[in-house]
Amino acid sequence: MNELATLKRTARALLHGLAAGGDAGNCCHDGANLWCSHPVNEIRGIDAIADFWLNLRRSLPDMERRDSIFVAGRCRSDRRTDMAVAGRPLVASLCHYQGTFSHSFLGIPPTHGVVHLRSCEVHHLVEGKIAHSWVLLDLLDLIRQAGLWPISPSLGTEGMWPAPATLDGAVDDALIRQGERSLDIVLSMQRALHEFDGASIESMPLERHWTPDFQYYAASGIGMTRGLHGFRVHHQIPFLNGFPDRRGAGHYVRIGDGNFAVTGGWPSVRCTHLGEWLGLPATGRQVSMRVMDFYRIENERIAENWVPIDILHVLWQLGCDVLGRLGHMLGNPPLEIRGVDRQALAPEGRPN
Repeated sequence: MNELATLKRTARALLHGLAAGGDAGNCCHDGANLWCSHPVNEIRGIDAIADFWLNLRRSLPDMERRDSIFVAGRCRSDRRTDMAVAGRPLVASLCHYQGTFSHSFLGIPPTHGVVHLRSCEVHHLVEGKIAHSWVLLDLLDLIRQAGLWPISPSLGTEGMWPAPATLDGAVDDALIRQGERSLDIVLSMQRALHEFDGASIESMPLERHWTPDFQYYAASGIGMTRGLHGFRVHHQIPFLNGFPDRRGAGHYVRIGDGNFAVTGGWPSVRCTHLGEWLGLPATGRQVSMRVMDFYRIENERIAENWVPIDILHVLWQLGCDVLGRLGHMLGNPPLEIRGVDRQALAPEGRPN
């Protein structure tokens, strides 16, 4: 068994232990950090990390972790960013935390039935314990499962993400050489995205990189699409209309394992909101996006792509507090008016 296969087994045992209520002190390295979805954002230290898992397990008291993809690889460097983990072994997973939603979580009301909280994660282990974690929880999808929807309808299809069609995303071995080739294919596709001429969607030669009926599983709020046409009309064109100046901000994770590859940045994209997106008219605000991409390769092309995005964080930057709006819907409206500089709003700066 190679080093990365051993790492996968160790990491899976630690992560399943945390989900089952294990002691964070036995699973996490001293001084561990966890970067998570909004509104959790950044957690430092074992005690704070223990509280995070305790709160999640309080909401899902019978919680179990179910991995659909679990891969490992040495992180390939990215010249656009100063990555402390470049060259180091990382594990990445796409999983669901399944359980009975018995108590509210981050203001999301319980359903008292089974939910599947999807999570996409990257972990760096030091001395056999978890030292750095990046975790994107799809909280908007959990809100959907609670029977609520506080933003505009998705253009794609909402629903539970399926496991890879080949059902081989969470094997114990680590296929390093094949994984390097999978990562090469993904990075080639990502370079094609930068061939966009600013006008024609056809200027990006994506048909070279994707299978004809590839499946695109985007975060809740965007939804799932199929094939190049579905991808373009339900996600890519609306995104480019909303953020025409989008640019890559660099990756902290670039790994391949067998037929799978994972990339992601924190942030991964920086852009300006210059057009309507997810029902919000242009605000002119600059935003950064936390994104991960999980890919499955088939016959030298991308067949499936799971794309967690911290949608709540993006919308918060655009002035839309999704969890605040959810609280209003549940009977907890704001009771104060935000301060407004009326003189600045008046013509030529004169007061009304």
